[in-house]
Amino acid sequence: MSSFHPRSFPGGWDRDPHPLYGARSGAPARFMICLMKKPDSAVAHRVPPGQSLTEKWPVLTYGRTPRFDPARWTFRCFGLVERPTSWTWAEFQTLPRVTVRSDIHCVTRWSKLDNEWEGVPARAILEHVRPLPEAKFVLQHADPDYTTNTALADLLDDDVVLALRHNGKDLEPDHGGPMRLVLPKLYFWKSSKWLRAFELLDVNPPGFWEQNGYHMHADPWTEERYTDQETRAMQQMRAEAARKLRER
Repeated sequence: MSSFHPRSFPGGWDRDPHPLYGARSGAPARFMICLMKKPDSAVAHRVPPGQSLTEKWPVLTYGRTPRFDPARWTFRCFGLVERPTSWTWAEFQTLPRVTVRSDIHCVTRWSKLDNEWEGVPARAILEHVRPLPEAKFVLQHADPDYTTNTALADLLDDDVVLALRHNGKDLEPDHGGPMRLVLPKLYFWKSSKWLRAFELLDVNPPGFWEQNGYHMHADPWTEERYTDQETRAMQQMRAEAARKLRER
């Protein structure tokens, strides 16, 4: 995949660059433009700085939507865990589910409130595999060939789910179906579509978008959007983590 810096990408609402809407050579990106509005006073406290509300759910995909084959699909959790585990689609369907409600915030400056998700709690998956004491970070692996990094602690909140349904319907393929992560406290690129694995690590390597100009942490309330907003310590950490992984 080609590399670029998000601030150099052309186009976007209000002349602000929205690189997740761009196409690359080869498989096209997919997107949907929708009407956005500023939040009214009743919900303004739920909308992070720089965001506008949408009632629709924009489709953002860098590449083609992968085809789901239930006979070949698996989700696995591996790395620094006591019990590496892989689930088939049939096995994953039997795991206990919860229903949670949360707001989501995209780095491309839209927010969508009051989403209902049904899925498997991330905490239940992690408790099952028993992270080792040195495991502090999780690299999410998703189709097709996508990664993003998160702190292990961020996945343990009660509202973090491996979602199978949205607002009472099966998750649509363009939105990450059959299963995606929902991690609402961070910008939504940290919630991988088409999630296939958690890899537990003792280092925090940058994932795909983090290697292409995006922030390592991605807190919407402090507008952690881009790499050049990171502290020096965080930039040193990303470089050291990438180096250690290459050496293994």
